[in-house]
Amino acid sequence: MPGPEEPRGLRTGASDGGPTPAIFFLSDYGTADEFVGVVRALLHRLAPARPVIDLSHQIPPFDVEAGAAMLVRCAPFLGAGVVLAVVDPGVGTPRRGVAIGVAGDGPSWLVGPDNGLLVPMAAGLGGVERVVLLDPRRSSPLTGPSASGRTFDGRDLFAPAAAHLATGGPVEALGSAIEPASLALPSATPSHHDRVEASPDGPAVITSVTWVDHFGNVQLRLRPEVLEDIGLSVGGAAQVTVERVDPPGDGDGLGAVGRPTRARLVPAFGDVEAGELGLVLDSNGQMALVLDRASAALHLHVRGPGDTVRISTRPADETGS
Repeated sequence: MPGPEEPRGLRTGASDGGPTPAIFFLSDYGTADEFVGVVRALLHRLAPARPVIDLSHQIPPFDVEAGAAMLVRCAPFLGAGVVLAVVDPGVGTPRRGVAIGVAGDGPSWLVGPDNGLLVPMAAGLGGVERVVLLDPRRSSPLTGPSASGRTFDGRDLFAPAAAHLATGGPVEALGSAIEPASLALPSATPSHHDRVEASPDGPAVITSVTWVDHFGNVQLRLRPEVLEDIGLSVGGAAQVTVERVDPPGDGDGLGAVGRPTRARLVPAFGDVEAGELGLVLDSNGQMALVLDRASAALHLHVRGPGDTVRISTRPADETGS
C-alpha cells in the first residue's frame, strides 16, 4: 500500500530515494499578467509538498501546435509527477478538459484541454492508458467557489485536477472515463515533411519548421540521416530556401519568401563562422538553421512553425548569401 508520500496511481521515486513527484507546468499565459502566479499559488495551496516546475509560459498565444511540440521536446527529461499544460483557444466553449494516464516512465498524468495539445506527448511517453473527462462540478470543491465566468480553466479546472492527482487523489473523483480514441488529434500542417526529390539544383529535401527559439535558431522537423540521403555530409554546403503556404485568398499557394541562401553542415554551433548560416544537429536530435550570435529566423524571413524549408545540394559557389 502506498505511503503518504507515494500517491495512488502516481509513479514515484520515493521508495528508491528518487525525487519527489512534481507538477510540470506549461502555458501560453506569458509572465506580464498574474495568470501564472495565480495558478502557481493555487497549486501551492492544494499540493504544498509537490514542487512546481515551469517548462515555459511563452508559447505563442493560442498556438496549440507549438505547445504540443514543446511538450514532446520536454518529455524525455521529466520525472515522476503530473503535467499541467494550458494552451486553450477554446476556453469557455464545449471543448473538453481531460486527464490522460500514460504508460512508461516519467509523468503519470497529463492534464489540460482536449484540443490536440497533449496527445503527441502522451505518445512519446509510452502511449495513452486511460482518459478521464474532467467534470467542473467535481473539481470545484477542491478550490472552493469558482469564478462566475468560464475564461480561466487553467485556474478553475486544470490546476485543481493536477494538484488532486499529484497528491494521490483518485482520478475517478474528477470525472468519468472516456475512450482514448475520442481524443482530439493535433491539427495537420500544410507543409511537407522530410520529402526527398530531384530538382534543377540537385537532390533536395523538403522539410518544415517546428520551432523558433529565443535566439532565432530555426528547428526543423528534419532528421540528420535524411541529409545523408541527398549526399550532404559534414563540412558540405547546401542551398536553403524558405517557402510558405499562403492562406486562401492571400496569395498563390506555396512560394519562396526569401532568396536562396548558402548554408554549411557543421558539427557544432561554434563551427559556424561570422555571418555564415549553419545546419547543426541540436539538443533535441533534429537539424536546426543557426547564425553566429544572430537570428537565423530574421535572416531567412521565417515566420514560425509551418513554414517549409527546401535544402538542396547545389554547389556552394552558385548559391546566394
